[in-house]
Formats: sequence, structure tokens, C-alpha cells
Amino acid sequence: MPKVAATTAEKIKRPHLEIKGDTLLSGEIKISGAKNSALVLMTASLLTDEVIILKNIPDLTDISGMEEILVSMGVTVRRTANEISLQGANLNHSNPPYELVNGLRASFFCIGPLLGRLGQAKIPLPGGCRIGARPVIEHIKGLKALGALVNVEHGVVKASVPGISRRLNGAQVVLDCPSVGATETVLMAAVLANGITTIENAAQEPEVQDLAAMLNVMGARVKGAGGPKITIEGVDRLNGCNYTVIPDRIEAGTFLIAAAITRSSITVAPVMPEHLSVVLKKLKDCGCSLEIKKNTIKIIPGEICSVDITTQPFPGFPTDLQAPFMALLTTAKGTSVVTEKIYENRMQHVAELQRMGASIRLQGSTAVIEGVPQLSAAPVTGGDLRSTAAMVLASLAARGTSQVEGLQHLDRGYSSIETKLNNVGAHILRNE
Repeated sequence: MPKVAATTAEKIKRPHLEIKGDTLLSGEIKISGAKNSALVLMTASLLTDEVIILKNIPDLTDISGMEEILVSMGVTVRRTANEISLQGANLNHSNPPYELVNGLRASFFCIGPLLGRLGQAKIPLPGGCRIGARPVIEHIKGLKALGALVNVEHGVVKASVPGISRRLNGAQVVLDCPSVGATETVLMAAVLANGITTIENAAQEPEVQDLAAMLNVMGARVKGAGGPKITIEGVDRLNGCNYTVIPDRIEAGTFLIAAAITRSSITVAPVMPEHLSVVLKKLKDCGCSLEIKKNTIKIIPGEICSVDITTQPFPGFPTDLQAPFMALLTTAKGTSVVTEKIYENRMQHVAELQRMGASIRLQGSTAVIEGVPQLSAAPVTGGDLRSTAAMVLASLAARGTSQVEGLQHLDRGYSSIETKLNNVGAHILRNE
């Protein structure tokens, strides 16, 4: 029997946010801990048999997914409101099950610590948002440079360390591109290796710096994180520690853009402004005033004008804020050009923004945006985490009431987004 296309009414029955637009926001939004940092710090618990306590952990489905993966390998996990305790003393195997790994790309970060501590790992190739290839070849090249034997068979990466000691050896690792994931994988593998490792063309993102800082608290010897060359002197063992995850710069940026698109003034805190330098510059360039005090940013939008954006590795404009910022530019005066240089499939939001009345011409990975006076409400669907966030922002500014689907993506990276926005004046209802 042929499949009948779902009607609009049937679509709206699926989990969605109902967002009444054209409303001013006012107040302060509390920023959660950084998802992309917390996930990697959790895998670092595999490097020691002592207790790791992480504070400022966001309440996200990705965090819950990583908990399940670690528990499946024998890690003891205890969770409270925004804190998590992990102990790998009973780590008993190095091959997490496919059904847990498949939906979470960050699961692949387990391979470095497992090789460093156990000398072996068997990790299915990861899943996550469908925003591009994001190959793990850079990770594998780095592990091979440290002496690991690595094979990919039937979608599973099998790695082992030859020799009686089953210990990796320090080496010079030169990355072809400054991949955050590859930098973090090699960094965690190298802290327990024999000798000295250098990572050249290393990623400089704040999340890499956060990982290096925690590893040093655990007794590692890491220098240079935050720059293009990281040096790691291997140690025999690592200790447990208490560590606080940095604030989420992407969440902070998203809420600042929410203020700009609704022409509202709000404050976000805590935040590390230096992690958002280029985003803050673009907000100023398009007509926003900013008051920055230590770990607090207040945004006061003026007339929003067009700007051009090209995504780049840190300290460039973050790819994770490309979609939200494009939503803002659809309402800007003039013509903007947005170029995506990180992921080849990160323009999924364009068609949905067009449904809301945006004027966008897409040419490969470049979007040319002619600002319109106002967007119109529509039922829309986010195809990945950040495109769904862009739909939320566009809906806040649109005339009428929109339905936004894609909550399974949104809940991976934003903790209680509708609650936080409602607390500053938005009108958002979650329908499960």
C-alpha cells in the first residue's frame, strides 16, 4: 500500500515546541557547563582507577548516553543535579556495544584512554548529527604514530599496542587539519605513553584547553594547549580529581543571538568572553552593543545590519553558531554572505528558514541572505542540533506561532532551552 504523506496536523502531533513569536525578552539566562568539554572529560576517567568528580555538568541526552557507554565498560557512575562521579577501578573491557556508540559521536573519544591504560580498544565508528563526513582518519593516524596497530573492519575500529608492556611510545604527531577530536584523542593516549609526544597543528579550542587543564590536575604533564603545538611528557599513572567544566560558549552565543533576533536586551552568565571573541565582534558589527564584565555579557541590540561570516577553527567563527547566526541575518538590513568551511552538509536549516519567509540563495556551502523585515510562523523541522536551535531563534522573531520539530537533536546540546527562554519572557510550550 503506498505511503501517504503526513498532513500538517499529523506532523504537529510529533514532539515539538510551540513558539509564539514577535515577543521581547528581558532578564538573565544562566549558562550551563560545556557539552563538548564535559563529554571528553568523562572519557578521561578511563585513564585512572581513582575517582573523578566533574562539576557543572549539563543535563543533556548526550551526557546520559556517555554515562551508559562508560557503565557498559565497568566504570562506576554516580550522578546528582549538576555533578557526576566516575571511577574506572573496575574497568573490565574495552569494547562498548554498538547500540550505545552509534548515536553519539563523542563515544569515539574512549579509544585514546583505553589504549593508554589497557593497551587495546574496539570501538564502533561513531554516529551523531548528520552534518558531514567527519572522518576519524586523523585520530587513527595519530594513534598509529604512537605505536598502536589499528584496523577498521566492518565499521569497527580495532586498536592494540604490541609488546609486553602494552604501552604506547611518545612521538611527533602532525595533524593534516586542526581537528578537535583528533587532538583530544592523541592527547589522552599520550599522557600515559613512554617519553615525549608533540602534537603539531593542534586544535586550539577552549575544550582542548579544558581537557589539558584537567589532565594536569590528574598529574599529567601537558604544555602548550591553546596553541598550535602541544607537548606531552608521559607519566606512569594518573590520579583522581575534582574539576569544574567550563561554561558552554555555544549555548551562550545562542542566547545572545536570541536577544539580537528579537531586538531584546538580556544578560548571560557565567561565560568566558574570550571564548566568544569573534562572535562578539560579529554581533557588534551587525549593530549590537555589549557590556562585558568578567564572566557576564549584556547585549543591547540596535538596528541589525548585514555582515559576512566564514566558519573557521578556533579562534575563528565557530561552525556550531553558523545556523543560529544565519537566522539572525535573515532579519538584518542588507545582504549577508555566510560560508561554511568546516562541514560540507551544514546548510540543512536554509530550506526551513525559507519556509518562514527568509530570502536565501544557496550556492554549495555559501548562502547569500537578503534580509526581510520580519519572518512568518510556520511548522519547521531541525535536521541537526544547531539547525534546530536556529529554528527556535527564528520562531522567537516570527509573526505568529510556529511548531519546531527535531527535539531529539535539540536535547542533545541545550539543557531546558524552553525553560530558560520562558524565564526571560518567551512563550514556548513543549508538546511530547
